[in-house]
Amino acid sequence: MKKIKNIIGILILSIFSFAGCEENNYAVGDLIAPTNLQVSAEIVGQNTDNPHGDGSAIVIFRATSDNEINYQFNFGDGSSAVSPTGIIEHRFSSNVGIYTYTVIVNATGRGGVGTSTNLEVTVFNSFKDEEVENFLTGSANVNDIGASKKWYWQADRPLHVGLGPVEDDYGNGEFAYEAWWNLIQPWDEEKYCMYDNEFVFTRTANGVSFEQTIGPAFVPGAYAVELGVDGDTCHDDTVATTMFGEKSVSFFPSTSKAALEGSYNEEPYRKTSFEISDGGFLGWYVGASTYDIISISETELFVRIIQAGNGYAWYQRFTSIKPVEGVVGPDYEYTNLVWEDDFNTDGQPDATKWTYDLGAGGWGNGEAQTYTDNSANVTVENGSLKINAIKVGSSYTSARIKSQGLFDFTYGRVEVSAKLPQSQGTWPAIWMLGSNFPTVGWPQSGEIDIMEQTGDDKSKVLGTCHWYETSNSSNASYSQSKSVANTSSEFHTYTMEWSEDAIKIYVDDEKYYELANNVNLPFDADFFIILNVAMGGSLGGTIDPSFTEDTMEIDYVKVYQ
Repeated sequence: MKKIKNIIGILILSIFSFAGCEENNYAVGDLIAPTNLQVSAEIVGQNTDNPHGDGSAIVIFRATSDNEINYQFNFGDGSSAVSPTGIIEHRFSSNVGIYTYTVIVNATGRGGVGTSTNLEVTVFNSFKDEEVENFLTGSANVNDIGASKKWYWQADRPLHVGLGPVEDDYGNGEFAYEAWWNLIQPWDEEKYCMYDNEFVFTRTANGVSFEQTIGPAFVPGAYAVELGVDGDTCHDDTVATTMFGEKSVSFFPSTSKAALEGSYNEEPYRKTSFEISDGGFLGWYVGASTYDIISISETELFVRIIQAGNGYAWYQRFTSIKPVEGVVGPDYEYTNLVWEDDFNTDGQPDATKWTYDLGAGGWGNGEAQTYTDNSANVTVENGSLKINAIKVGSSYTSARIKSQGLFDFTYGRVEVSAKLPQSQGTWPAIWMLGSNFPTVGWPQSGEIDIMEQTGDDKSKVLGTCHWYETSNSSNASYSQSKSVANTSSEFHTYTMEWSEDAIKIYVDDEKYYELANNVNLPFDADFFIILNVAMGGSLGGTIDPSFTEDTMEIDYVKVYQ
């Protein structure tokens, strides 16, 4: 096809008032309404082949009139803005596809009277990061309308706020991390006033909304001088006037030098940014609303925002688990995500990550179920893996999937978010076996039980390691239990961190198990991950006679090294 240079499409719009097609001109004494209001819209990247733009959904508006003081734009996507010059760039918030928006422009004159017009713009948005939207809102997918999640300052960890240059390199690549200020400690006294902040992201029919529900706003000294207020302290919404109210969130590819060229702790930025409409911000008021996402997970959000004026880059960490002063979260050794399954594709489990154990025979523990790979027993739907134990006549079927031969590893942190079955007799397990199991057998291979639950006590979970004790030629194990509320109705995070020095097991980031590792134990070689629900057996115990079906639901499995 013949190459055609990009043409910025300019749409010159006729003037329409709210009441109809005639411009409303007011002049009452000193009250003077603007006249001759005209608005144009430039859809970035529009050309013959791309009539709705290049997929960025960016439109540049230019408004002109006589006797105006400023211009107010309502973009029709839940966001608005004011421009004294009449020139403003806006990225429309939408899902992937072509969307039409009605934009209302009001030119305000002396005494507050105005002249208004509206125009329609049709733009194409090609960018989507559904995982980010799901993490922020706690939603399973785009259809999970109404799902919401609260976020808080990660006040219980060091460096939850930091400062660095915007683009200056200083020969050391310093533009992508907190090169200037990186000493803040947990529960910093000066920042203490902001630690009650709550921020809510919600999945809506139109995308994602944001609301700060609890103030105040912290204003750093570097920006306070621009406002003429005291700095390095908190202020209410008389200073941070855009703090409250529901706002929309738009997502787009990152464009900053830090996101595109830099890295943080030798890991690249995610390269997704988001903007909160109407001047919204995450508690730290610096006159800006656009955030680069450095990293994000189910429980952690790490972002970078450039202060208005382009002189400072602020780094901020948030968590969806409200920190409690005096309760110190774990300082995990392994933080580099190397393998994960978020179960976002409906159907059977990803065959590049999981295979199956099949059959019956008790599995060495007197278990009652037959393992299958049938979709009735194992499926991915609505953002979760579901392993279903089912009664079939007088027998039981279930599933046991494993990463054996597809992902085997030595040392790291395994994190699994799961909701467990509630029925008596079910035995759910999240565990690992040594990769040499086919040749040396059990327990010589070693076994690490990240989470098991007995069939008769659904209020606690177990962490256990099994091995062969060569000194007395016997099976050996070490086990600890932890009380956990609502294991069947709520997702909890089950974590195991394994190094050459120790194996530690956590629930919701609270450690309850530790085994010292040494050369006499088998925990210094590759292991693989197993997820299953057994019925009866040594831990399942007596099965409820009225049992019909129950499920272990897995939101995600992640491995860090």
